[in-house]
Amino acid sequence: MTDTLWPAPVATTAVDATVTIPGSKSVTNRALLLAALAGEPGWVRRPLRSRDSQLMADGLRALGVGIEETVNNATGGSGGGEAWRVIPAPVLRGPARIDVGNAGTVMRFLPPLAVLADGPVHFDGDPRSYERPQHGVINALRALGARIDDGGRGSFPLTVHGSGALDGGPVELDASSSSQFVSALLLSGARYNQGVEVRHVGGPVPSLPHIRMTVEMLRLAGVQVDAPEDGGEKDVWRVTPGALLGRDMVVEPDLSNAAPFFAAALVTGGRVTVRDWPAHTTQPGDQLREIYTQMGGSYRFTEEGLEFTGTGRIRGIEADLHDVGELTPVIAAVAALADSESHLYGIAHLRLHETDRLAALVKELNDLGGDVTETEDGLRIRPRPLHGGVFHTYEDHRLATAAAVVGLAVEGVEVENIATTAKTLPDFPQMWRDLLAGAAARA
Repeated sequence: MTDTLWPAPVATTAVDATVTIPGSKSVTNRALLLAALAGEPGWVRRPLRSRDSQLMADGLRALGVGIEETVNNATGGSGGGEAWRVIPAPVLRGPARIDVGNAGTVMRFLPPLAVLADGPVHFDGDPRSYERPQHGVINALRALGARIDDGGRGSFPLTVHGSGALDGGPVELDASSSSQFVSALLLSGARYNQGVEVRHVGGPVPSLPHIRMTVEMLRLAGVQVDAPEDGGEKDVWRVTPGALLGRDMVVEPDLSNAAPFFAAALVTGGRVTVRDWPAHTTQPGDQLREIYTQMGGSYRFTEEGLEFTGTGRIRGIEADLHDVGELTPVIAAVAALADSESHLYGIAHLRLHETDRLAALVKELNDLGGDVTETEDGLRIRPRPLHGGVFHTYEDHRLATAAAVVGLAVEGVEVENIATTAKTLPDFPQMWRDLLAGAAARA
């Protein structure tokens, strides 16, 4: 594995940089699917171009949806002028074969769409996709009348036997392992004959902001949605059947991907601005502002975006990350460099993500000399002097960026498979080098 190791650069001075973060994966993949369901062509502008978004686009193309990729340099702004024109198919095509990779949005969002195809749609993916929970989507679609062959596994590979339509209506599901189960049904629900009413039964739903993102994007596409946050019934979401509008949608920067860059400001006592930070957003990554402020930094909005400044001192934190679990790996990396203990909780569902993120963080940080223990629903991190070594990523992009953050302050950290960051940050290694090169040039 030595030929795949990436020496994490050490910061020799405080960073001072302005960064352009690519578009949001969560927004891009929802926008592509909603555009595919619309009654007329639409545009998705400044999309994230990554493995996950390419898998979504390719999956939609397999169903007969046209997606034309263009670049208009006159558009300007973050992400340049790249845009995807989405041309809905009059009838979704089957038979088809779709590769979900290890992308949660693709594996959860496309089967509820595939029931509308005019033939069988076979889904397969990376080996890890076989282990990730899919039962919530499968069981709900069956309860709504869909025919799905999964060999009784409740996971991939599987075949959805599309019949061109689905009655829809009320359905119960347990979304305590993934909020994507709810979003998956809501996104296609307007095209079901009776719409859909999703009632969650089970423990707390993680990452609720992602469901709010789904609801807001559906409403922008002209869909009527009743949601709990609007005074509706707790844990119940209703989508009324109807046509979707083709829209011209501009994708926000992926705020969760700002986590390592703002962490660099915290760790080095520097300053990082992320361009085009939205004043209003449903992205969970917006909570970085408050979390990192508690850990010793400060932020302000500028004409360019959001500026975050560190002091070089990092405080430990007691934080419920249930709604923002995807931020945990980088926050844990920062906490391992703090001056006091941290307790991160509400994140038991991370055991079912791209890898078991809790077990992975414990092993990798402790192998570098850390003192991290796994609790029932999180991590307890007691800072210790760390040393160099190999940081394994388990093909998980957020573990790779966490390793880079540790490497800022610890010499000799080597990251196994840094290329896995291509899942949401295709140019991360170069972005990271540029971040530090700018600081070194000013020193």
